[in-house]
Amino acid sequence: MSTCKDQDPRIHAIQSSIRVVPHFPKPGIMFQDITTLLLDPKAFKDTIDLFVERYKGKNISVVAGIEARGFIFGPPIALAIGAKFVPLRKPKKLPGKVFRQEYDLEYGSDCIEMHIEAVEAGERALVVDDLIATGGTLCAAMNLLERAGAEVVECACVIEIPELKGKEKLNGKPLYVLVEYR
Repeated sequence: MSTCKDQDPRIHAIQSSIRVVPHFPKPGIMFQDITTLLLDPKAFKDTIDLFVERYKGKNISVVAGIEARGFIFGPPIALAIGAKFVPLRKPKKLPGKVFRQEYDLEYGSDCIEMHIEAVEAGERALVVDDLIATGGTLCAAMNLLERAGAEVVECACVIEIPELKGKEKLNGKPLYVLVEYR
């Protein structure tokens, strides 16, 4: 795993702008609320800039964002690096033929889908989400992209919860995070 934590002066402001909500959406969960990050234009811009600085010039042609918060960070990164944005959606939100992948969450299970024709074989993809907890969502996203023939270059998240060991589910795929929550 690569982390930007403590290496860039922008990280502290990003970390400080994320609110932690205890016992949401259910008891025992410490929810990392990025909506407060979005209310701070400088911290939000710094977040996008740090990802863009990392991925510009790496020949990434696909930025895949996981619904819903991956839709916030993915499109500006895609635009800045000259890649297309591919939404990975919850079930029955995409018309036409889709790849479907079920996965386990920290507090349940879910499923994501991607248009079959969204990605071409051989494209280089970046998976973006706000947070990695147990790693199930990112693993499902990688599976969707790889089934379409894409090469997943890396996964990028604003936040990681290391104690949940989500990066272990990524089968050695690189993970880049800005902030670790302990």
